[in-house]
Amino acid sequence: MNLHEYQARELLRRAGIPVPPDGVATTPREAKQVAERLGAGKVVVKAQVHAGGRGKAGGVKLADSPEEAERTAAKILGMKIKGLTVHTVLLAPAAEIASEAYVGVIVDRASQSPVFMVSPAGGIDIEEVAATTPEKIFRARVDARYGLLPHQALGLAFRLYHDVGPARQAADILQKLYRAFVDAGASLAEINPLVRTPRGEIVALDAKIVVDDSELDRHPEIAALRDPTAEEPSEVQAREANLTYIRLEGDVGCVVNGAGLAMATMDLVKYYGGEPANFLDIGGSSNPEKVVNALKIITADQDVKAILFNIFGGITRCDDVANGIVAATRQFTVDRPIVIRLTGTNEQEAVEILNGVGMKALTDMDEAVKQAVGLAKGAAAA
Repeated sequence: MNLHEYQARELLRRAGIPVPPDGVATTPREAKQVAERLGAGKVVVKAQVHAGGRGKAGGVKLADSPEEAERTAAKILGMKIKGLTVHTVLLAPAAEIASEAYVGVIVDRASQSPVFMVSPAGGIDIEEVAATTPEKIFRARVDARYGLLPHQALGLAFRLYHDVGPARQAADILQKLYRAFVDAGASLAEINPLVRTPRGEIVALDAKIVVDDSELDRHPEIAALRDPTAEEPSEVQAREANLTYIRLEGDVGCVVNGAGLAMATMDLVKYYGGEPANFLDIGGSSNPEKVVNALKIITADQDVKAILFNIFGGITRCDDVANGIVAATRQFTVDRPIVIRLTGTNEQEAVEILNGVGMKALTDMDEAVKQAVGLAKGAAAA
C-alpha cells in the first residue's frame, strides 16, 4: 500500500526526523488558507497521487503568495497524472537548498534483509541515478536483529557529507528512518531529497513509504490511511473481490490460479513474443463468482486483445473455473477471444461444461500461450 507524501512526512515527523511544516488542501480556497497559515511567503504546491514524475507532469509548482497558491492549486486539482486524478495538494514552505541527497531503505529479497541506499545525487529519480551514474549509489545491508548500527549510519552519512556536523545529523536521520520503516511494516521508505540548507541544517523535503499489505492487519492505523481514489480503479475492484491483480502494459489478459503459475505464464507470454496485460491470481478454492469478477476486470481494460486462462487444478477445481467462465459470458458480453487451458482436479467435468457452450479447453500450456499471443497480435494488426 502506497502512502501519500503528506502521510509519509507525518510518519517521519513522528519518528523525530526534521520535516518542514506543511498542510493539505482539497480545494483552491483551502490551499490559500494553508499558505496563509504557513506564513512563509513562497510555497511549493504538490499534487498528491501515487505516481512518479509529478514535477514533469506539472503537478509541482511554486507560488509566491497565498493568492497565487490558490490559483496554482486550482490548476493542479483535477488534473490527471499517469491516469490518476489529483484530489489533494500538499503545501509547504519553499526551502533554501545548498545540496540534495537521497536516502532510502528497502526490503531486499535476495539477501532477505533490509538494505539502505544513499546517494549524494538527490532530487532526481534514484532509477535515473542507478542507470547513468551507479557509482554514486552506496549500499549497506542491515541485520534485522540489531537494526541500523551507529557505525553503519555514520559510514553512510559520510558518503553524503564530508563535514562531521552534517554527517552526524544525517546519521541520526538514517537511524530514525529505519525505525519508522520497521514500525510501519514498510517494504520501502525513502527521503528524496534529503536537503542541507545554507545554515547547515539537514531536513527531509520529500518522503515516500510503501507498506507491505501483509502488515496491514497488524497496523490498522496505517491501513486507515489507504486512499482508493488514488489507486488504479481495477486494482481496487480486484482487492474488494479478493483477487490479486496488477495491471501491466501488454495486450494478453491472464487469469491464473497461484502466484508461481501466474509468473511462469507471464514469462511464457513474453517468450512467445507477447506482452502480458496483467498479473491476476484467482487463488485456490476459487468459486465461479471469482472467475466472473476476474473477467469483468480484464475486459474493462481496452488494451487487452486476447484472454488466457491457465488453470492447474489442485485445490482449485477446474469445473468451478469453467462454470465461472460460462456464467460471465452469460452476464455480460466478452468481446475478446478466450483461450482456456485446464488440467487437474475435475478436468473432465470442466471440459464437458465448456463443450456444452461451444468452448474448447487445451491441456498443453505452451500451446495455449502461443494461441493467445497469436490472437492478440492478430487483433492488434487488424
